[in-house]
Amino acid sequence: MSKDPFSEVVYSKNVIEFATVANEYCSFIENVDQFERKSFITKLQKLLPLLYLKALLIPAPDLELSDDTPEKHVGEEDYNYILNKLKLKFAQFDAYQEVFDPSMQYSEEALESSISENIADIYQDLKDFILSYRIGTLEVMNDALGECRNNFEQYWGQRLVNGLRAIHNLVYGLVDLEETTEAIDEPELDLE
Repeated sequence: MSKDPFSEVVYSKNVIEFATVANEYCSFIENVDQFERKSFITKLQKLLPLLYLKALLIPAPDLELSDDTPEKHVGEEDYNYILNKLKLKFAQFDAYQEVFDPSMQYSEEALESSISENIADIYQDLKDFILSYRIGTLEVMNDALGECRNNFEQYWGQRLVNGLRAIHNLVYGLVDLEETTEAIDEPELDLE
């Protein structure tokens, strides 16, 4: 009797929920310019912890990972497009002091990081996962899941919590996140 293919890990509740949240994250990031800065940042503040939790619950794939690396769908041009949209949204609030970078122990100066870069890095990995997962082939889905889980553990999980720390500081700090369209003031002429 053959095994039901839908009993595989790639179809498990935790993986489906992770894929759903990952897809929501990617859509949200792709539509960054449809939100005012404050609204975008506060929604991101809620989405990032959910994404982290769902990534923690990803089980190890059932199948042994193949030697082939899953296809990369988000190229440099796509990445830079998303990154630039994020940089425009965060504007002067993008940079923050990094405190958890292992290379910091060798630096005499504080390291600066970018919320936009963190968010774009997470986007790139999740979008690659989602597009591979949608292919629907068990082996491709399995490999995409394994790579995404590994990348979460090794790379973008830390980027997520670092970016969330900076976002938390923006939301609860003493900064005005409202976007204003400031008109350029004409110099006043002294006609007296």
